[in-house]
Amino acid sequence: MKEILDTTIFKAINKATEELNLNSYVIGGFVRDYYLKRGNAKDIDIVAIGSGIELAKKVADILPGKIKVQVFKNFGTAMLNYNEVEVEFVGARKESYRADSRKPIVENGTLDDDQNRRDFTINAMAFGLNNDNFGELLDPFNGIDDLESKILRTPLDPDITYSDDPLRMMRAIRFATQLGFVIEQDSVDAIKRNNDRIKIISKERITTELNKIILSTKPSIGFEYLHKTGLLQHILPELLALQGVEEVEGQRHKDNFYHSVEVLDNISTETDDLWLRWSALLHDIGKAPTKRFDQKIGWTFHGHEFKGKKMVPAIFKRLKLPLGSDMRFVQKMIMMSSRPVIISEDIVTDSAVRRLLFDAGNEIESLMTLCEADITTKNPRRMKKYKNNFKLVRIKMEEVEEKDKVRNWQPPITGEMIMETFNLKPSKEVGDIKIAIREAILNGDILNNYDEAFAFMVEKGKEMGLTQV
Repeated sequence: MKEILDTTIFKAINKATEELNLNSYVIGGFVRDYYLKRGNAKDIDIVAIGSGIELAKKVADILPGKIKVQVFKNFGTAMLNYNEVEVEFVGARKESYRADSRKPIVENGTLDDDQNRRDFTINAMAFGLNNDNFGELLDPFNGIDDLESKILRTPLDPDITYSDDPLRMMRAIRFATQLGFVIEQDSVDAIKRNNDRIKIISKERITTELNKIILSTKPSIGFEYLHKTGLLQHILPELLALQGVEEVEGQRHKDNFYHSVEVLDNISTETDDLWLRWSALLHDIGKAPTKRFDQKIGWTFHGHEFKGKKMVPAIFKRLKLPLGSDMRFVQKMIMMSSRPVIISEDIVTDSAVRRLLFDAGNEIESLMTLCEADITTKNPRRMKKYKNNFKLVRIKMEEVEEKDKVRNWQPPITGEMIMETFNLKPSKEVGDIKIAIREAILNGDILNNYDEAFAFMVEKGKEMGLTQV
């Protein structure tokens, strides 16, 4: 381990530690990730038995170049950036909590106190940075064994850990998802008992953890835990409402909760786009309120795409997610999520593909990725059929786009041209002619070029009783 710490930043911390006659340690994620072989650290946490702010300033003086130290007096912390690595310094502390807040009452403490307050044993490990223990592992809770066993457990009683700071429940699930670890059963049970404590956590902090789960390699691990522990009912009840299977007259529908998280897993192998992953998670969100049983055709979810689109703003607003273009992208994906599927199941006509390209625009590739991820059948014959059908749609899309150029719609006849041709002012007639030209192109009645569109415009004007100037 000493060779890892034998770098400019750690040598500087060691020297500053000795000059100030205090003890310091690197703790938490840096130590954990060293054993997990997770690559170069982007942030390092340093605990000082004494003033973390004084240590940070001394380290900045020792490091080469002009290093700026950010001091946060209210929190007793300081931060500096060296070679694109953020190093945070804090004095060792002991914490106690009130029932209505996750903000602790802080006292100066020992290294043991500081390790006791950590969320998980794998984050409580530390390396000494002093002359007498440089590079030595200090691991009072056997976090190294939990790393090897891929188990997440709390250093102290999990009920106290999660009740004191309920965000740790989300962090446990996020770490389990990111690292592929198992949360030990006592912790799972404690999260179940304390899940309503998540209500005291700000939506922004919850959503930060939720987004990290969604961006993991296999997000379904996290959503299984969120469901099993009861946290999901407090965070995304609309998703939980999809859970379960009903049977009427021998006809069943699939469990749309598990289907949704499976689609999220599928799309996660194809894209790291957070909002496309959100689209996958929410693509069937409108099925719970639109579910009906029809005696003739069985279970139906008529209009679930439209309903799902309408549900998105309330979800995004509640979770403090962005309400601009990112939200509108998710709405568009949900609204259009069945369009390529319908085309793939029917004869793939030019006009249907032309309209799909026109309506999807620049998001067509995202939409196709979503729809292909939506194939979750376990029947190999059906899986092969669906994938082949989507290949046909993609081939037809390339052919139509090459010929008609409708993806980024630029009308060959503008409103100004229509007004000039018929000596019109801005009016309903101008709009009607523009729409008629667009529909004629999308239907394949005319090609998407100026000559055919102009001739069509003239004829349409005559039908409307307009005179060409």
